[in-house]
Amino acid sequence: MALLVGSLVIVPIGRSILTSTTERHGQDTVFVGLDNYLALVGDDQFHTGVVNSFVFTAYAEIFKVVLGLAAALLLHHRRRGRAVLAGLLLVPWVVPTVVTAFSWRALLDPIFGSVNTLLTTTGIGPLLVDLHLVDSWPAGWLSDPELAMPSVILVNVWKGVPFFTVCFLAGLKAIPSDLYEAATIDGASSWQRFANVTLPGLRHVITVTVTLSSIWTFNNFDLVWLLTQGGPGDVTAPYVLVAYSKAILQLQYGAGAAVTLVMLPIIGGLVFVLVRLLRQDSGARLPRRRRAARWVGAQQWAGPARKALPWVITAVVTGLLFWASPQIFWKAAVVLGVILLIAAAVGRVVSTLQSRGGRRSSSAVSGLGSWVALAGLLFFVLGPLYWIAVTAFKSEGQVVMRTDDLWPTPWTLEQFSALFANQPFGRWYLNTILVSAASTAVALVCAALAGYALARLRFRGAQGFTVTVLLTYVMPGALLFIPLYQMLIGARLTDSLWSLVVTYPTFTLPFATWLLVGYFSSIPIELEEAALVDGCTRLQAFGRVVLPLAKPGLLAVALFTLTNAWNEFLFAFVFITKDEYKTLPVGMQSMIAGDVVPQGQLAAASLLVSIPVVIMYALGQRFLTEGLTAGAVKG
Repeated sequence: MALLVGSLVIVPIGRSILTSTTERHGQDTVFVGLDNYLALVGDDQFHTGVVNSFVFTAYAEIFKVVLGLAAALLLHHRRRGRAVLAGLLLVPWVVPTVVTAFSWRALLDPIFGSVNTLLTTTGIGPLLVDLHLVDSWPAGWLSDPELAMPSVILVNVWKGVPFFTVCFLAGLKAIPSDLYEAATIDGASSWQRFANVTLPGLRHVITVTVTLSSIWTFNNFDLVWLLTQGGPGDVTAPYVLVAYSKAILQLQYGAGAAVTLVMLPIIGGLVFVLVRLLRQDSGARLPRRRRAARWVGAQQWAGPARKALPWVITAVVTGLLFWASPQIFWKAAVVLGVILLIAAAVGRVVSTLQSRGGRRSSSAVSGLGSWVALAGLLFFVLGPLYWIAVTAFKSEGQVVMRTDDLWPTPWTLEQFSALFANQPFGRWYLNTILVSAASTAVALVCAALAGYALARLRFRGAQGFTVTVLLTYVMPGALLFIPLYQMLIGARLTDSLWSLVVTYPTFTLPFATWLLVGYFSSIPIELEEAALVDGCTRLQAFGRVVLPLAKPGLLAVALFTLTNAWNEFLFAFVFITKDEYKTLPVGMQSMIAGDVVPQGQLAAASLLVSIPVVIMYALGQRFLTEGLTAGAVKG
């Protein structure tokens, strides 16, 4: 594990630092010191990329928190059908990013897209123009510079809300019910119970979830590239795309490496916060004297300064957002205001009815509001997926003429036949299976051994190595793809499946190890000690006692690593250029030639790509929940 992490993560980062001090002149590489960093000071493209990354991340996280918390509260108070609804809401997070991008590109098309058609039919589209939320109608969601960034944020929110919902739902289950009962006895209203019980109980979960999601969103490449390729102009280009353009398209590796390394302090700050939060729970297991010292140190932050800190951070972020994107700012404020006003109005009506003794009427209003909110949420979540399913079974004439949008008449397999006849789709599918299976096998074997060693064995540097594993897990691919690309060129492994098998452990192995450390720690050590007393060696006890008990954790790891490898885009996009070695996400992206978009074939491909992942999650949901829950207790 140490050798793999060192060679695939630490060495490439060190090499990236050295590369950032060089510049390519023809066939020669010249040392230029800090010139690449100094050049970024006056680089407008870099400035735009940084601002875009900040705007994209901030707005996406705000809406994911609001919608994820709302969805979690709706599901938490529902006794019947909660598991089914949670499973449906999880689907957007499960489907590959390439499927998300292509479905939304088709839905947001200004001429043929169903979004404009639906908004026009309901009269909402012209109303948006009257409210100055949209300049003209029909709207060019991804081609209008004013609407492109909000549209990309919308798609990211659609894909990220399920992750927030699942995390918040787990946090709500952990809040003791007697706190709500005590607050109710004391006369607290619904809003007071939410503000004084729910939010404090979810503070840790919210902070960890937002921090993790911020790291992923800030370094997002595949979704933006597949939706807009950074356009129109550079209005949606994040800093990762700027680094890709400089390093891969312009072959200026030094300039591209400098772009990614300049962002390293921001990512490092988020990672530091995450590590501190994840290690807070371990403070309860410290010796009493150390706990007392920490408690005294923590009290220094108590008082007005600590209470004011969140408000200061909120004010600073709000001011930066207003400065960076004033047009998006007020549009987002309007949308958020409408959502909060509706929720507050329903809550006010329910509280008023309860205070007047109308328990039955208040329950009816509350239930009706919950069902309406759930229906709207399910429509938002499942609408694009339904569009993919029905489009895949339409004839080419129905797709082009836009007839029978909601139900194919007749149903046909024409798009599937054309997909395999016109594209090497079967080869892409086989490549993806081979790469995903190989990377999953490597992750399982290495992570099981490393996770067990970190959980059971006592050796110098174990704690530091555990933190290193976590750091490499959240380290974005944006920092690694340039030096890894150079290393693969030197080893002549580009344009081969080996390039992906070798590099995919950079993100599969750290996560698998981190999860299994927590799971192995939850297995009683007395079972192994009994096996050792009976004459087993350490490896025999590991193989005959620990591994059988760790099946849920191993299955959860296999499921996560397999789907991550199945969906990966950035490395496959950079390292592979030949059609015979492309994986499904890159192959589907190459099906688009200029403005020609084979929507029917892409829908059929999206369905075939998504079905295996959805089936795996459906069959492994019980093991996934058990593995993650047991691993989270100690991890």
